[in-house]
Amino acid sequence: MSAALPDDLYDYIPQDDIETPAPRIGRPPKHDVESWTVTDDWPDRVPVTEAEIDLFEAWFGDIFDELFGPPA
Repeated sequence: MSAALPDDLYDYIPQDDIETPAPRIGRPPKHDVESWTVTDDWPDRVPVTEAEIDLFEAWFGDIFDELFGPPA
């Protein structure tokens, strides 16, 4: 026993049952970049582990070679 498929797969849910997306809550962000303040609160030296370096070299090694040349 097989069920028949609807003729139009996009028209099988009644329009009344479709939820509209919820509106954004809050004020939209301001896009006036002239009034933005950028604060650099990172330390002068950011610690990086060997595992992080290995990960970046594995994924981006080709790009690094193009930018900085092949490893010496």
